[in-house]
Amino acid sequence: MSVIILLLIASISVAALFLCAFLWSVKTGQYDDETSPPMRILFDNNVPAKTESRPTQTTNNSKP
Repeated sequence: MSVIILLLIASISVAALFLCAFLWSVKTGQYDDETSPPMRILFDNNVPAKTESRPTQTTNNSKP
């Protein structure tokens, strides 16, 4: 029974630590990014594939 109480205290203290870290990060502005989301839509992340540059051959398909 004492192991359960020990684990309960340990889990509550770890949860409180994570809650304090989250509140600190919100207070210091870690989640205040107002410029990136509107700008992200303007840029394309896809890199175009390189195409092989071969000389084009012209054929004369005209009928006499």
